Amino acid sequence: MLRRVKATVIESPIGPLLSVVDDKGRLLRLDLPKGRTVAGLLRDVGALGRDQSAGRHVARQIDQYFSGKLTEFDLQTAPAGTSFQLSVWQMLERIPYGETWSYGELARRLQKPGAARAVGRANGTNPIAIVIPCHRVIGANGTLTGYGGGLVTKQRLLDLERAFTESIAPVNPRV
Repeated sequence: MLRRVKATVIESPIGPLLSVVDDKGRLLRLDLPKGRTVAGLLRDVGALGRDQSAGRHVARQIDQYFSGKLTEFDLQTAPAGTSFQLSVWQMLERIPYGETWSYGELARRLQKPGAARAVGRANGTNPIAIVIPCHRVIGANGTLTGYGGGLVTKQRLLDLERAFTESIAPVNPRV
């Protein structure tokens, strides 16, 4: 059975995002701008169709994320990938808001300690940016490494999360 999918353009502080949902409302893709225009994003989905109401629930949560009101997404996702990619993407969702893990740490948590490069490749093919937080993965030495939306965007997302995390951190009163 062929599933119908619709695209929605979501305006964000990092540029337009393209949300693609299926007829059950499950998020299939969330593409970063990568220097493209809205028209370019829409061309990338071709004949899928554009429907601003189809992804309204995604847009609402993306807006809340960028305003610091949402630290965990509550969206049904259905990314397409291999079983290994899916396992990596599921583990990415366990990285706490405002924190980072290295590719090696991610591989260890997947119980595949020698697979840091494979984890990096799977991370790089994540079709649902931000919601499946591949931006929270960094190099072993703490440096930013590849990101589909560009390193400037990756840094902006990490800075956003750290700023909101610091603003809600508990205060220890002096005794």
